[in-house]
Amino acid sequence: MFELLYKKINSIIPITEEELNSCKDLFVLKKLRKRQFLLQEGNVCKYQAFVEKGMLRSYTVDEKGTEHILQFASEGWWMADLSSYLTGEPSLFNIEAVEDAELLLLTKPSWEKLMAIIPKSEHYFRILIQNNLIATQKRLMQSLVETAEEKYKKFAQTYPECIQRLPQHMIASYLGLSRETLSRMRKNIVLRDKDVM
Repeated sequence: MFELLYKKINSIIPITEEELNSCKDLFVLKKLRKRQFLLQEGNVCKYQAFVEKGMLRSYTVDEKGTEHILQFASEGWWMADLSSYLTGEPSLFNIEAVEDAELLLLTKPSWEKLMAIIPKSEHYFRILIQNNLIATQKRLMQSLVETAEEKYKKFAQTYPECIQRLPQHMIASYLGLSRETLSRMRKNIVLRDKDVM
């Protein structure tokens, strides 16, 4: 169950299996069914979730009932509402399973204990948070300056597995497009690609 986590940590910092074994009991194993919530808006985010299998999404719903997807997390990715997790304030987001999922959950006290047991893990989490900040800033800039087609092409290049695994309405929501706009744009791309051949 911990093989993927070990591999992902080791890709950033060197860690031994013995070190990981010494803190396995800090993690809570959790299975979610498709459409089951890990976190609901208004509740405090109690866990950082490492996705061993499946996919999660983080989203909010506006006053008109429109969903706005902020993030997806598939195998090997972490997901949490860090603001709520770190401050103890109610979350503004929902975290839900897009597919049946198997997760390794880490409470805040367990996270702090993990960093005490393996001090270099603090460097690992700093790199994750730093990368998340960079990705968030890039996504914000994309939303301000790129066309719908540019956003879609970048998403498809960066997350090719998501194009296959996610329903179109979720991709549209993530990109800030209507379902109809995304559908029309995808048809235009296919037609244009056929004309090029």
